[in-house]
Amino acid sequence: MDEFIRLENLSKVYLQGEQERPVLRGARLTVGAGEFVSVRGRSGSGKSTLLNLLAGLDRPTQGEIFIDGVCLGRLTPSQLTRFRRDTLGFVFQFFNLIPSLTVLENVLLPAELTGMKAAEAHARAHSLLERVGLADRGPHFPDRLSGGEQQRVALARALIHEPRLILADEPTGNLDRATGEEVMDMLMRLAREKGTTLVLATHSRRVASLADRHLSLQDGQLVLDGDVPPGRLAGD
Repeated sequence: MDEFIRLENLSKVYLQGEQERPVLRGARLTVGAGEFVSVRGRSGSGKSTLLNLLAGLDRPTQGEIFIDGVCLGRLTPSQLTRFRRDTLGFVFQFFNLIPSLTVLENVLLPAELTGMKAAEAHARAHSLLERVGLADRGPHFPDRLSGGEQQRVALARALIHEPRLILADEPTGNLDRATGEEVMDMLMRLAREKGTTLVLATHSRRVASLADRHLSLQDGQLVLDGDVPPGRLAGD
């Protein structure tokens, strides 16, 4: 499996007044192309910080991030914007659909930003909505959908431009267990079909265990989930 992500000695320290709060401490990780890696940890452990760093939305205090051979720390702000537009798909806990756009328009948005031809974008959007069981909901607005339906729209939106990397931050955290399982099944199936690399942050041991590798953030370090001492990390 070819290397797709490499973290080298990654550290992130936040300032709270005059106090330093380390979140990541020299973390190291290699993720292969097409691999599904989960990162588990309690609230405040640094899961979202890690995803923000991988997305280039935040800068590490120390260390380097390489994605598909590109060092994010060497990109200008405009290059980072293009990198996110062309390479990444995002799935969030609270869906982040634009309420003033229809379901179809929400799904089309990333394709429009990448300059995809309208006919191709519409074909992909309709195909993805059909795949996630929402073929008839394109003209509806997000507030007419259930939470599970909104998250399925978010999956279609994340995949329409066929990103090489999907970052998912607690994608089942706002859903009941049965709906969350349906969403995870769809996310994994759609990502596998395209060979998309998937990094997912969760507090749930059950969701994390679905990954090819499940890691935990422990004292700022990424460790294999099974190596975390019992009782040190909350989860279900």
